[in-house]
Amino acid sequence: MSDCGCEMEARNEQERKTLVIVLGINAFMFVFELALGLVAQSTGLIADSLDMFADASIYAISLYAVGKSSSLKASSAKLSGYTQILLALLVLADVLRRFILGSEPVSGLMMGVGMIALFANIACLRLLSKHRDGGVHMRASLIFSTNDVIANVGIIVSGVLVWALSSRYPDLVIGLAIAIVVLRGGFHILREAAEQTPPDACDSTKKACRP
Repeated sequence: MSDCGCEMEARNEQERKTLVIVLGINAFMFVFELALGLVAQSTGLIADSLDMFADASIYAISLYAVGKSSSLKASSAKLSGYTQILLALLVLADVLRRFILGSEPVSGLMMGVGMIALFANIACLRLLSKHRDGGVHMRASLIFSTNDVIANVGIIVSGVLVWALSSRYPDLVIGLAIAIVVLRGGFHILREAAEQTPPDACDSTKKACRP
């Protein structure tokens, strides 16, 4: 009946299935995009591949959080936010390195891989949007995929500009922009996780936990 928890279990199972699918997509795209990003000497593609890696690890964390307490969900979201911030700083360092040492991005690969990544992230976004009313761990996952779609559009546009202008700077700009988007996303998730008040948290000043 109403107290059997069947509805909650069904919801948790749907979340698990969704997270397994998007985890697989992002793990594959990380390897695919990183390999071609290195071949294309594209900061934008490398930055986006690292973002895919961050997403894959975050989806794995979110998958662990399904069905767990609100406290664990908030903790997993915080870990996700810190992961995004760390990877954003690594991308910023790569942008600076390539700006100083130079690079020759291949525009055709940038546009082609960017388009494939866009389709992959749109698929993830559609799957995750069904769980927008879920816990903070699911909302964090939705934020990641939204950022990815924006980044993919930027990569495609920068690929066109690299080709049209015969310049490496559009690639550096999109790499910088992706790093900033990822950085902001990380801080946003940390704020949202901090605002969560776990209903099962124990009050250290009382013998019982709050219901």
